Amino acid sequence: MSLSIASSPPSLPIAITMGDPAGIGPEIIMKAYAKNPALVNTCFVVGDAKLLIKICQLLELDLKVQVISEADLPHVSSLPPRVIAVMPIPSSAALVQTGVIQALAGKIAGECIELATDLHLRVKIAAIVTAPLHKEALKMAGYPFPGHTEMLQSLCAQYAKQNIDDLPVRMMLMNDEIRTVLLSIHVSLRQAIEAVTIENIISTLEITHRSMSKILKRPPHIAVAGLNPHAGEGGLLGQEEIEIIQPAIEQAVKQGMNVTGPYPPDTIFMKARQLAYSAQPIDIVLALYHDQGLIPVKYLGVDSGVNVTLGLPIIRTSPDHGTAFDIAGTGKADPASLLEAIKVAQNLAHLALA
Repeated sequence: MSLSIASSPPSLPIAITMGDPAGIGPEIIMKAYAKNPALVNTCFVVGDAKLLIKICQLLELDLKVQVISEADLPHVSSLPPRVIAVMPIPSSAALVQTGVIQALAGKIAGECIELATDLHLRVKIAAIVTAPLHKEALKMAGYPFPGHTEMLQSLCAQYAKQNIDDLPVRMMLMNDEIRTVLLSIHVSLRQAIEAVTIENIISTLEITHRSMSKILKRPPHIAVAGLNPHAGEGGLLGQEEIEIIQPAIEQAVKQGMNVTGPYPPDTIFMKARQLAYSAQPIDIVLALYHDQGLIPVKYLGVDSGVNVTLGLPIIRTSPDHGTAFDIAGTGKADPASLLEAIKVAQNLAHLALA
């Protein structure tokens, strides 16, 4: 079910954004370098070098930090083992308080995203792996986005001089057993239900089909979850499956997509997991709202989950967890999900060149 590990690194480096400096982002980055230096030898960090040095000292890691410029990007992979290349951002994290929601931390997280996205759009790097940010801190810093996905969408649309509505994107969460794409992301449950329309479902299926066909090198089998308990029970528990979801599936099939459903949402993820390595797998489950899709993926283990943004002109992955302010600065953060995100980013970079 997972993407195969690339046999050689991508020709361009991969940027790892530091995320919210008050959270666990800097710690998991340093631990990832220490745990698997061979994997990250083609990566560099966008962030505050002094903070990363401080984290390295606190964790007693045998690592060194080297500040680089854009001109150094082609030579990142030539750095000695256990040397971390860092491209600095304008703001300093010196005054950031660990574990506290604050505007400065949000500003730094935003600057990391802006710089990495600009480099990717100018084809200076192969992919972006984003360490977690805090949505409230981002808002306090003046960024009008509820998260990474929407900010990346806006930056890419601005670069292409497009209206943001002309660049629809979707979030895919994946691990070795299941993949799920979300119909809507960071909106209230009431708004998410209102977003269950024929148009939105078809648009999401098109984005998923197009993106995953490139990744899998074949059309994906997309299973659509129902909205209501038992997928509406033939209309007894709701009409959305009959009036909206089924017509959207039928139209997608007419367009040549391999789409089935709607399936009861309480069992389709188990079915997809059971068929993950079968001759006829369910490649992706389309979840109709945020928690419907994220709960099953995260239940299988946050440390193995990876977030991939579909629909962007760039490659972006991230760990499947947040800033974890409650353990920030304690040395307890686990870099496993970040390492998985780096692996997926490397493989997607290879597939993009295939």
